[in-house]
Amino acid sequence: MLEKQETTVIPNEPIVREIESYEQKAAGFWMRFWAFIIDLLVISAVIGIVINPIFYLMDWSFDDSIWYAPISIISAIVYYAYFVLLTKWWSQTIGKMIFGLRVKKDNGEKLDWMTVIFRECIGRFISNTFLKVPYLLVIFTPQHKAIHDFAADTVVVHEDVFSQKKVFKQEVMDLDTVSTTSM
Repeated sequence: MLEKQETTVIPNEPIVREIESYEQKAAGFWMRFWAFIIDLLVISAVIGIVINPIFYLMDWSFDDSIWYAPISIISAIVYYAYFVLLTKWWSQTIGKMIFGLRVKKDNGEKLDWMTVIFRECIGRFISNTFLKVPYLLVIFTPQHKAIHDFAADTVVVHEDVFSQKKVFKQEVMDLDTVSTTSM
């Protein structure tokens, strides 16, 4: 004897799952600060070893204190070229290499020329114009981003340090019907 088949409809219920993920840890203020100091020392050495002897040989003046003096313009070109070229080619400058830091795009894509130029030229120019005070923003932002990181959608991370992040993901069970048969 067969009994009738009973079908029960269960509404779609959301289920929240905890998912663990790992992401590279963002570099903090002090790591970035010391990397920047080393970069400034490298740039000063390049200017002192390459540019200054040329000025001595040509008997050009170092005394011009105006911003558009030849030594100022050439020093600025070396400064910005250093950051742009090294960041584009290796995603890090010598200071960042020493401390194991790397520049990454927020979305994980490879750094392109426009991103690097915007970050390293325009962003640094803005930060340097205001007496380097905007660099202090790194202390207060969640991923330790400076103004030039926000402008270019980049972040500076430790190369081999990861942090665990717990993400709660809501899923909907797709159970339309459940049927039972009894005999």
